Amino acid sequence: MTERVRLDHGEGGSATHKLVREVFASRFGTVGPMDDSALVEQPPGGGRIAFTTDAFVVRPRFFPGGDIGRLAIFGTVNDLATTGAEPLAIAAAFVLEEGLPLDDLIRIADGMAAAAASVPVRVVAGDTKVVGRGEADGVFIITTGIGSVPVGLDLRSDRIRPCDAAIVSGPVGDHGIAVLGARGEMGFSTAVESDCGSVLGLARAVIRAAPGVRCMRDPTRGGLATAVHELAESSGVTIVLDERAVPVRPVVRHVCDAIGLDPLYVACEGRLIAVVPAAEADAALAAMRALPEGSGATRIGAAESRGRFGGLLLRTALGGTRPMMPLEGAQLPRIC
Repeated sequence: MTERVRLDHGEGGSATHKLVREVFASRFGTVGPMDDSALVEQPPGGGRIAFTTDAFVVRPRFFPGGDIGRLAIFGTVNDLATTGAEPLAIAAAFVLEEGLPLDDLIRIADGMAAAAASVPVRVVAGDTKVVGRGEADGVFIITTGIGSVPVGLDLRSDRIRPCDAAIVSGPVGDHGIAVLGARGEMGFSTAVESDCGSVLGLARAVIRAAPGVRCMRDPTRGGLATAVHELAESSGVTIVLDERAVPVRPVVRHVCDAIGLDPLYVACEGRLIAVVPAAEADAALAAMRALPEGSGATRIGAAESRGRFGGLLLRTALGGTRPMMPLEGAQLPRIC
């Protein structure tokens, strides 16, 4: 019989300690006493600390190209990387539903451990709570990440200037369509895999190749259009995207056309948007393309002085121009 999560796994007693030791600590390399706080030394040289927190509730918890565990690690690392930070440590809290197969939990923990090792970043602390049947959807993961930002590096989103170039590291919309296909709710399946992965290497490459880089962002919920709109609003500029230049896999475009989605609003989980001075765009592109995860990097638009149509414009494939607004409502709920 398959062993499952029980309510006493969340009561803080021997069952909790056994679960934490055997499922989590053994995979994350936790050694020494499990105190109430983890102590992480900051690397020499000073700099600033970046701090982020996120919750992951994706359904289904396993999908082509990833799972909720990998998503939790990479999502946290990516939020740090886009600020220019080098990840130092992650804490993870788990809300488990009574009846969750322990084999699923072990598979999720293995995915997290593999993702953390690939960055690399340490998972140093956590918490586990168990709720009754029907009170959660198997497992939710909440993470907190800290990182160190080198002295002199400033990637705030209000630094974009007219004529700056906007770049994306690869095709957009893969994650959202992979998750949607895995749900089986639309009566179709696809060969699309999530782009779930770390953008840390891409961020490092851009920072080295384009020292004037203005800012970076990973387009998760709300997709490319929402992320770029937020950057434009923060800087008080208009960014014009070229629809023909934005990379979208044909299968993703076909699925979006069939069900009425705009791929520019569909989530990614392993793509990097970078805005750099125009004179450094070619160098940034070359640096991205030198990495496997950036082989599809493309220059997709440019910033202009703020116009009367707002922060984001799309130059369409037909030659017209139309404003694009941030996503309203939930195109694809529970995708991250």
